Amino acid sequence: MPNTALNRPPDGKPRRILFTGGGSAGHVSVNLALIPLLQSRGWEALYMGSKSGIEKQLIDRLADVEYYGISTGKLRRYADLQNAKDPFRVAKGVIQAYRLIRRLKPDVVFSKGGFVSVPVVLGAWMNRVPVIIHESDLTPGLANRIANPFASKVCVTFGETAAHIKGNKAVHVGPIVRSELLRGSAVKGLQWSKLLPGKPVVLIMGGSLGSKRINEAVRRNLPALTKTYQLIHLCGKGELDDGCNGVRGYRQYEYVHDELPDLVACSELVISRAGSNSIFEFLALRKPMLLIPLSKSASRGDQILNAESFRNAGYCEVLQEEELTDEAFLAALGRLHADREAIRARMGRNDNGDPAGAIAALIDAASRN
Repeated sequence: MPNTALNRPPDGKPRRILFTGGGSAGHVSVNLALIPLLQSRGWEALYMGSKSGIEKQLIDRLADVEYYGISTGKLRRYADLQNAKDPFRVAKGVIQAYRLIRRLKPDVVFSKGGFVSVPVVLGAWMNRVPVIIHESDLTPGLANRIANPFASKVCVTFGETAAHIKGNKAVHVGPIVRSELLRGSAVKGLQWSKLLPGKPVVLIMGGSLGSKRINEAVRRNLPALTKTYQLIHLCGKGELDDGCNGVRGYRQYEYVHDELPDLVACSELVISRAGSNSIFEFLALRKPMLLIPLSKSASRGDQILNAESFRNAGYCEVLQEEELTDEAFLAALGRLHADREAIRARMGRNDNGDPAGAIAALIDAASRN
């Protein structure tokens, strides 16, 4: 490890922040919310992630953000032949990140987590660049647990998460909501999706990769669903079903970008997985949710904890994936629709202050140390 910290850019040049995080849209969305805020405060934003992951696709859409791809490995919890190769990919990524960070000389590294972030955090620590981590879920993910010893602060969304962070590093900031979502237009959403006003719209999201189980449940029940609702179904890459295109009141898309704020705005209810970033955004927008969290067989169980926390607060209905029968699905959505006004009232009493501003203040402080 070097004996001296990196030389900082000369006075008068903008401070420089390197973002990292990826593997799923949830590991990028907080960065997408923070980048324009920090740019407006005079920061130069850079991004480091995998060479071809979803984080590159999302960041490439932004202006004035240079992207740097490195080698990464996936932190799997199951047996796979790739597990033998991944430590070498991670080691290669650490070397690449170390060299890039030494050349780029960022003042701070901000990590949203995901397996791609581990080499970047290690490369920053080796260069003595302060690292701030963000943890969205109620319990820390594997990548953030690995990175925690090398961070100066860990920003948490749930207050309960602080108990899982070692070293008195946790700072409860609350959820980060992308500002563009707050500017959606219901009228534009209906016009873009060619749906009609007056009949409630349900937005269905299975995450950036989609959800086969949710997609199948929705399509099996289209006749019953479209009697009461209009449906906007974000089904994931490669998951479109051409046989459903003629169903009245049903619109399906693999993924949307610029249209998402308007589609959320025109929706009365949401059916979703229980990733923390998404559900806190729906909370901020007062959208009652039917949450179908990833099962423990397909995850570490973080979405189950997120969903239970929201159910206890009265913001949603929860249906476990193992209980996802047609009857249970329609009944849970019916209860959500019947209770929607009471749920919105409870959501309206939630006040999270200014989480993005709190993180920006931590980043400012770290850059001066």
